[in-house]
Formats: sequence, structure tokens, C-alpha cells
Amino acid sequence: MGASKRFREAVGRVDRDKLYPLVEAVELLKSLPPARFDETVELAMNLGVDPKHADQMVRGAIVLPHGVGRAVRVLVFAKGEKEKEAREAGADHVGAEDLAKKIQEESWLDFDRAIATPDMMGVVGRLGKILGPRGLMPNPKLGTVTMDVGKAVREQKSGKVEYRVDKAGIIHVAVGKRSFESSQLVDNARALLETIVRAKPSASKGTYLKKISISTTMGPGIRIDPSAAVEARAA
Repeated sequence: MGASKRFREAVGRVDRDKLYPLVEAVELLKSLPPARFDETVELAMNLGVDPKHADQMVRGAIVLPHGVGRAVRVLVFAKGEKEKEAREAGADHVGAEDLAKKIQEESWLDFDRAIATPDMMGVVGRLGKILGPRGLMPNPKLGTVTMDVGKAVREQKSGKVEYRVDKAGIIHVAVGKRSFESSQLVDNARALLETIVRAKPSASKGTYLKKISISTTMGPGIRIDPSAAVEARAA
């Protein structure tokens, strides 16, 4: 099936040979013909790392200034006071062995993020083959294995996103919706880029931010100038 008229028009308005400043790239993205739904805006970054080596893995999480524009369903594995804390913070599902059994026996995965207290990891660990491939396994490095479940739930609800470099050295992260104001998308993208730059492994040599592009779900990629991508916020 050929590309739609809308997509062809959008492609024709993007200079594939140009490296756009971040603000200009976002403004261009906002001006392109829209789809019939509120598209997700995604940032893709090609990094100068070799993820085959553990000391060049880039992975973490960040709470975006303006969230991601969608409701996030949060599950928490906790007991006692921590169960109460999670519920009061707005968790959608809270439990322990009962939730683990439901996931194992019913293939139930009606949630977007999973958080666990450290004492529950014995139970959660048995779900690794189910949650791991889907990116749902709680991880202390991402702040999802913690005793401070209230804070963790609130962060996830307010727009915390995870990033992880893939086998090709690329990170893909949603930074909002097309309906966001341009300034909101710029803030989110810049916050993410600054975080990725700070996460540069010491073992990474040469150019770190090799290529950056921004796009909507149904739109063409717009290349961003890496050298100007993390300008000071006041600029």
C-alpha cells in the first residue's frame, strides 16, 4: 500500500538534508498535516555506544516536565502499610501473591508500569519471563523497586518515562502528544536530551549524540542538530 496523501505532503515539507534546531524542528512538526487522532511525539537518538558492553549501556528514567499526555496504569506489589501508601498515592492495582497468581494463571497484564517493595521481589522474581520481555519488570535502577512506593506511584502517574538503548545503539522515547503546546514539547525533549547527555558512559569514545530525530506516530522524521539540541533553557 502506498503512502497517504497526507504523509506525502508532510514528507515534502521536511528538508531531509537539513539539521534543524530543536525549537524549529518542533514548530515544523506542529505545522505538518495532522492525522485523525492525537499522535504521540517521539524522540529517537542514535548514540555512540556499543550496548554489547555492559559499561556502555545507557538506561534510566526521567519525569518529563509536562508528562506524556496519557493515563498510566500503575500496579504495585506491596503489603501492609506500603499497600495503603500505594493506594493513597493513586495506584490502580495493589496486591501481593494474589496479583502474581493472576498474572501467571490468567496472563493478566492490564497495567503500564509495575512497582514493588524490596521484600516482594521474591514473589515478583517468578514473573520475570512474563514481565521482562514486556519491559514491565520492577528494577531498582529505574526507581520501581523501592520502599517509597508513594513517591514512585506519583512519579509514574505524572509522566515518568524510561529509556534504554537498543542493540543498534538507539533510544526511542515518547515526549508528549501532538496536541501539546510547542513549548511543552520543547521542554520535554530538552529535559530528556539533557538526561541522556548526563548518562554518557565513561567508556563511550568519540561522538556521543550521533543523530537525533523527532516525529509523530504517522509522520516523517525531522532531523535535529545534535550540537544545538541541549542549549541552555534560557537561550
